[in-house]
Amino acid sequence: MVWCSRILLRKYGNFIDNLRVHVKGGTGGMGLPRLGGEGGKGGDVWLVASKEVSLKKIKDKFPHKRFVGGVGNNSSVRELRGEPGAVCEVEVPAGITITNDNGAKIGELDKAGDRLLVAKGGYGGSFRTNFTPSTGQKKIIRLDLKLIADIGLVGFPNAGKSSLLSKISHAKPEIADYAFTTVKPELGKIIYSDYKQISIADLPGLIEGAHINKGMGHKFLKHVERTKQLLFVVDVQGFQLSYKTPYRTAFETIQLLTLELQLYKKELLTKPALLAVNKMDIPDAEGHYQELLQQLANPSEHLHSLPDDLIPERPVEFKYVLPISAETGQGIDDLMHFIRKSIDEQAELEIRESAKEKLQSLQTMPSRPRKNKPALRP
Repeated sequence: MVWCSRILLRKYGNFIDNLRVHVKGGTGGMGLPRLGGEGGKGGDVWLVASKEVSLKKIKDKFPHKRFVGGVGNNSSVRELRGEPGAVCEVEVPAGITITNDNGAKIGELDKAGDRLLVAKGGYGGSFRTNFTPSTGQKKIIRLDLKLIADIGLVGFPNAGKSSLLSKISHAKPEIADYAFTTVKPELGKIIYSDYKQISIADLPGLIEGAHINKGMGHKFLKHVERTKQLLFVVDVQGFQLSYKTPYRTAFETIQLLTLELQLYKKELLTKPALLAVNKMDIPDAEGHYQELLQQLANPSEHLHSLPDDLIPERPVEFKYVLPISAETGQGIDDLMHFIRKSIDEQAELEIRESAKEKLQSLQTMPSRPRKNKPALRP
């Protein structure tokens, strides 16, 4: 068994996870009609993923949020083919999706060094265009950051997600008795004794109606899309946001969390999931926990407590269910062990499936006809 040593946590101050910018390719250079010269091409605009930048840094450094390629040089007697305009490279954080103003996806940049052309420069003037250059492409694009992590924490406010991270890290995220102590994403790494690292995204708590953008709404849910697995964190006592909202048992809380994920994007429920049942240090916690296990074993028999419109299409099947107490440390080591186990199992499964697909593609490839050997002369 490989145990973890600690979690390193990175906080995002004044966090910005989307930005709207204007990009424009450079205009091409003029051609020289007298000698048939050709103007230089306008500079393109590229986005380049980097680890050293954030959307907030871009907004602060470029308040105009406008990026333009250089203008191509004109053709001349000394230089019949003008030099191209300067290429504009915009450093952006890894993990962004780029869309146009209508929401159509242009591309993604997942890791440092990834590049995406977002605006082409115009062509230089030549005899083909009556020596008149063309202008570059111009468009409004949206940079939408979706945190990439191995594990995404899913839970209602005050489920104990921040307490859980504080227990297994040197960082001290804000913790209080009121809801929404986490209002900005935090990305941490579990470092195991064999140097294996697993990233965990602690994200703002959901509330009922998040799928229609209530509370943190889509600001939370979009980050879940990029995580490999989900870790549900629920209070063994259940949850009540305020005196105006209904009390939900731990079982009902899990169903409502599932429903919010389903209504936002069904594909989220295909991710492997674990369940941490928190606050096991309180009186009567063991009784509540055993009741929850029975309900999870036969969920259809216990959904009558919820209205039909609050019942998900199908329940989440958790790979591992673990009782913990972020307050006392109970079950924390086991939780870290099973997170590692689940991630390793998924990696092994992906390797097997990839090998199977390659084998099937080889089997379906048409075989080359054999050439007949020339007959030997007597």
